[in-house]
Amino acid sequence: MAMTVFNEFPEVGVCWNTMSYNIILHCLCQLGKIREAHNLLIQMEFKGIVTDVVSYGTVITGYCRIGELGKVLKLMEELQRKGLKPNKYIYNNIISLLCKDGAVVEAERVFKEMRSHRVFPDSVVYTTLISGFCKCGNVLAANKMFDEMRRKKIVPDFVAYTSMLHGFCQTGKVVEARGLFAEMLNRGLEPDEVTYTTLIDGYCKAGEMKEAFSLHNQMVHKGLTPNIVTYTALVDGLCKQGEVDVANELLHEMAGKGLQPNIYTYNTLINGLCKIGNIVQAVKIMEEMDMAGFYPDTITYTTLMDAYCKMGEMAKAHELLRTMLGKGLQPTIVTLNVLMNGFCMSGMLEDGERLIKWMLEKGVKPNATTFNSLMKQYCIRNDMRATTDIYKGMHSQGVMPDKNTYNILIKGHCKARNMKEAWFLHKEMVEKGFSLTAATYNALVKGFYKRKKFAEARKLFEEMRMQGFVAEKEIYDIFVDVNYDEGNWETTLELCDEAIEKYLVEKT
Repeated sequence: MAMTVFNEFPEVGVCWNTMSYNIILHCLCQLGKIREAHNLLIQMEFKGIVTDVVSYGTVITGYCRIGELGKVLKLMEELQRKGLKPNKYIYNNIISLLCKDGAVVEAERVFKEMRSHRVFPDSVVYTTLISGFCKCGNVLAANKMFDEMRRKKIVPDFVAYTSMLHGFCQTGKVVEARGLFAEMLNRGLEPDEVTYTTLIDGYCKAGEMKEAFSLHNQMVHKGLTPNIVTYTALVDGLCKQGEVDVANELLHEMAGKGLQPNIYTYNTLINGLCKIGNIVQAVKIMEEMDMAGFYPDTITYTTLMDAYCKMGEMAKAHELLRTMLGKGLQPTIVTLNVLMNGFCMSGMLEDGERLIKWMLEKGVKPNATTFNSLMKQYCIRNDMRATTDIYKGMHSQGVMPDKNTYNILIKGHCKARNMKEAWFLHKEMVEKGFSLTAATYNALVKGFYKRKKFAEARKLFEEMRMQGFVAEKEIYDIFVDVNYDEGNWETTLELCDEAIEKYLVEKT
C-alpha cells in the first residue's frame, strides 16, 4: 500500500523528500527486494534527492541480510566518499555479516575503524564479536572483548554470557564456564534451555557427568524442558565413559517425554557402543535408525568402519564402504583415512596404496594424514626407500607435510641411521614452525650419539629438557656418564635427580 501511494501521488503534484524515499527503501528491503532498493537509491541521485546515512544504511543492511559482502563494501566506500559518517547500526550489520562468514579478523578491523571514527560500540556490537570469536575457537580474544565490555560499563546481556559460556565449554574450560554461569545468576540474568544445554554439554565433554546431571535437574526444577540437544549431550557424555546401558535408559526416558531421537543422537550412541567394542549392538542401533526413518549418514558409516578397522576386520570395513557408495553417500576424507589407517594397521600396505590411487581417480584429494599412515608403517618395516617414494608422491599431489609427517620421517631415518636426512628434515620442520615430539627428540639424540656426533646429541638433549619433554632412561644414563667423565659434578647430580624423579618417584 505504501509503495502504491508513493508511485501514484507524484502524478497529482506531491514531491517526495529524502524521508519519504527512505521509508520506501525500507519497505523494499523488508520485502526482500534489495536490488530494487539499490536501484531506487541510484535514482535518488539522478533526481537530485539528497541521500543521507539512513538511505545508505537501509540498503547496506539489506545486502548484509542476504550476505552480499562485495556490494556492502562498495556502498560503504560511496557513503564515506560523500562525507557521510556510518552509524553504529551500519557497523554492527557489517560486523555481523563478517562474523557469520567466519571472517572474524576482518570484523575486528571494522570494529577498530568504528571506534577510530568515534562511533561507540554498544552491547550488540560487542556480543556479535564475542560470538564470532567463540565460534571460530578463539576464546582468548572473545574473553578479552568480554572484559573490555565490562570495563567500559557496558553490561553484558543474556546472549553475551551464553556466547562466552559456549566458547569456554567448547574449549574444555569448564572451571571458567562455571564461574561465568555463577556471575550470570548473581546479576539476575535467567538462563534458558540454550544456556543450560551449553553448560551441560561442556560438563559432558569434560567427563563431569555428576555436574551435568545436577544442572539437568536444576533446569527441570526451574520449569525448563530439556530438548533433544540436551539429551544428546548427556548420552554422548555417558557413552564416552562406557555407560552405554545408562545412555540407553536415558533415550527411553526421552522417548517417554515425546522427544524423538535424531540422527545426531543415534550417531552418538553408535559411537559410544563402538568405543567399548560392542559392534553387534551398534549395528542393531543402525538398523533401528532405518526403521525409525533416520537413514544412516556418512558419520554413521565412518564410525562403524573405524571400529571394524581397529578390530582388524578389514573385509567388513570395506563392505561398509561399498554399501555406503551403493546408497549414494559420498565418503569424506575422514572416512577414507579411517580405511587407510585400517589397511596400514593390518599390514595391507599394497591395499593402502591402491586406495590412494582410487581416491585420485574419484577426484578425492588425499591429505597429509592419508600419506602419514602409509609412511609410518613403511618406517616400522625399516623400508625407507618405499617411505621416500610415498613422501615424493605426497609432494607431487601438492599435499603439504604436517607436524606428524616430519616426526614420522625423522624417527624412520634415525632408526635406519640416515642421520644426514634426519637432520635436514629436522631443520626444515623447525623453519616451518612445527615442533618435535618427545619420541622424535629421543630418536635424534640416540641416532647422533651412536654416530659419534656428540655435540649435536648434547644440543638436542638440552633443547629437549628445556621444552619439558622426558628423555628415555637410556639417554639419561648416557649423559650422566658423559658429564661424570668430564668432571661436571653439578650437571651430573642434576641429571641423576631428574632421572630418579622421572623413572622412580613417578612410577611408585
